[in-house]
Amino acid sequence: MSQGSEPTNLGAPRVCSIADALGVVGERWTLLVLRELGFGVHRFNDIQTNTGAPRETLALRLRKLEEAGVVERRRYSEHPPRDEYLLTQAGKDIVPVLAALREWGETHVTPLTRAS
Repeated sequence: MSQGSEPTNLGAPRVCSIADALGVVGERWTLLVLRELGFGVHRFNDIQTNTGAPRETLALRLRKLEEAGVVERRRYSEHPPRDEYLLTQAGKDIVPVLAALREWGETHVTPLTRAS
């Protein structure tokens, strides 16, 4: 991605797949949910514990990811009714992006945070 590869779209926002992707996965809790699913954590309470997300926020993010086709909900208990969440192919395809973001954070952000 270079500055000169896309012409400037004067007078209107640039059409951009990055912006579109961020509309689906660009919220903090959403990225942390995807991190947990990528680590193999599938149950709501475990995802909540590992992310620290408020219950309502987590439920909303999971619902949004399901509607976007990034996660799939699967019932694992009928009594009481309990679901687990799994990455679809679209969700699995974002795992390397999260790994790259993690590596970037470890290189450029986390050391700075720990040094203060």
